Amino acid sequence: MKQRRLGVRVGLTGALWVGLVTLTGCSNGADTHPGQPVTHRQVIFKKMLRTLEPMGLVVRGRNDYDPAQFTQLADQLKTLSTQPWPYFTPDSNYPPTRAKSEVWSKPADFRAAQQKFIDAVAALDVAAKQNQLDAVKAPFAAVEASCKSCHQQFRGVPH
Repeated sequence: MKQRRLGVRVGLTGALWVGLVTLTGCSNGADTHPGQPVTHRQVIFKKMLRTLEPMGLVVRGRNDYDPAQFTQLADQLKTLSTQPWPYFTPDSNYPPTRAKSEVWSKPADFRAAQQKFIDAVAALDVAAKQNQLDAVKAPFAAVEASCKSCHQQFRGVPH
């Protein structure tokens, strides 16, 4: 039974990470617009992914828990959590973006999703400072859930 649960868990984990990688912007063209806002936000999202991935491996028991390293990653994620949003400018809905038009047509909803993510990351950062693996599991799940929710509502296929 344990093997089956592990297989399901690994399958779900793999699906989440594939979704995140896909989300971070495999582009279908270069961003040649002034200031390259799409490129800037994609770079930040990729940094977030590279920060989240090792924490997820720890939370799922696939890597050992090192409290200092986990806290450092949570701090990095907290710093990154506010960085991509200014690059969603009104003139940045062009390829290679994967953002849905709802980013611009429902700005209040998009800001609420951003804030939900920022708050979830802040809670993870606080929990990480407790230096206990059990303390970070629920906040990490909340961060993942906020990512998934935002992506479902505001991220689509490439233009």
